[in-house]
Amino acid sequence: MSPHPLAVLVSGSGRHLENLAALCASGELDAELALLICDRAGVGALERAERLGLPLLHLDPERRLTPEAFAEEAFAAMRARGVQTVVLAGFLRFLVVPPDFRGRVLNIHPSLLPAFGGKGFYGHRVHQAVLDRGCQVSGCTVHLVDEVFDNGPILLQRWCPVEPGDDADRLAQRVFELELEAYPAALRGFLAGA
Repeated sequence: MSPHPLAVLVSGSGRHLENLAALCASGELDAELALLICDRAGVGALERAERLGLPLLHLDPERRLTPEAFAEEAFAAMRARGVQTVVLAGFLRFLVVPPDFRGRVLNIHPSLLPAFGGKGFYGHRVHQAVLDRGCQVSGCTVHLVDEVFDNGPILLQRWCPVEPGDDADRLAQRVFELELEAYPAALRGFLAGA
């Protein structure tokens, strides 16, 4: 049986992309990165995709397309490459999921949803909000994508303590280490049931 074809959508550095590519290459994840879609110019994910030899669609870095038009082009490219599951990895754009992909788009968020999620909550904004609120724990959430930001059914969460003296950078690093374990674990579980 051939590996499960994935599409990865990114807007930033591509650290999750590189992690997933390594896990696919080693056989630790029974999947293949069939397509990478990046919606930004000048980001690290583009260099990583080139270095890893991944099929890349650099779609609408000028941000001229409506969400519906972006989704139409993105999902047409995914269908053409036989993609079965979509992984959002630091993708900072609202994605309209068509009916044939509902329940097959995963996202990771750097907080314990439903806390600190929704439009505008991404990156260091999330970690600073956790610190400003005085939370004692933080973490990450892998969930299915629906029509609302950071709202779909939760597949897996991991948590870590907020330590005395933490700033947003230190907390972000600790949460990201959790993400590197949580996303593949959630993806393995999801694919096992697919």
